Amino acid sequence: MGHESVEDYQWPRVASAQEMKDAKLPLAYRDRCASLLIPLNKCRHEFYYLPWKCTDERHAYEKCEYMEFQARVNALKKQKAAAALAAAEAEAAAALSS
Repeated sequence: MGHESVEDYQWPRVASAQEMKDAKLPLAYRDRCASLLIPLNKCRHEFYYLPWKCTDERHAYEKCEYMEFQARVNALKKQKAAAALAAAEAEAAAALSS
């Protein structure tokens, strides 16, 4: 059993702005995983935040948030690599012209 990659992860549907507003989600939580947070919060309220309840919903939400984090890390790595390549090309061009 290996870890699932960001490319293979099946992202949940994106909740609409109205759904997030109706669920009273804070702005900080309105991301790709909000559609999983809405039923999790409903479950939590229904069972008074008992830690042994809503485990499936919590696991799905936490995995989605982790994959979102991994996607941001990968995007930043690609951005830094592209900037380093551009800097190296600019340095090589400057060395050739002088």
